[in-house]
Amino acid sequence: QVQLVESGGGSVQAGESMRLSCAPSGYTYSSYCMAWFRQAPGKEREGVAAIRVVHSDGDNTYYADSVKGRFTISQDKAKNTMFLQMNSLKPEDTAVYYCAVHSRTYECPVSIRDAGDMDYWGKGTTVTISS
Repeated sequence: QVQLVESGGGSVQAGESMRLSCAPSGYTYSSYCMAWFRQAPGKEREGVAAIRVVHSDGDNTYYADSVKGRFTISQDKAKNTMFLQMNSLKPEDTAVYYCAVHSRTYECPVSIRDAGDMDYWGKGTTVTISS
């Protein structure tokens, strides 16, 4: 059974930083696309960043325009954990953040445009940014 567990959410002030973690278990693919999505109250879920991991190849990362230059997605393969480093946070970054995964690496460049593209989801972690 695949499980994704997010952690690291909380409350900070605008301009500060926060790092989210996602620990997957039960996912046996060696190549995959893992992504972060977020959903603010009253809004649709939107993609934030994705990382395309291909066995024996380098990783590729993709970002929504709204976070480009501020957020960094990465993975510690030894710890089997994905991270989202969020810098220069803004009140509009306030949302529940979810990690998600699918195995169709060729779709990864566009996966953050469609939440329906993901196969497995975590339960989310809440991020609150105050002004």
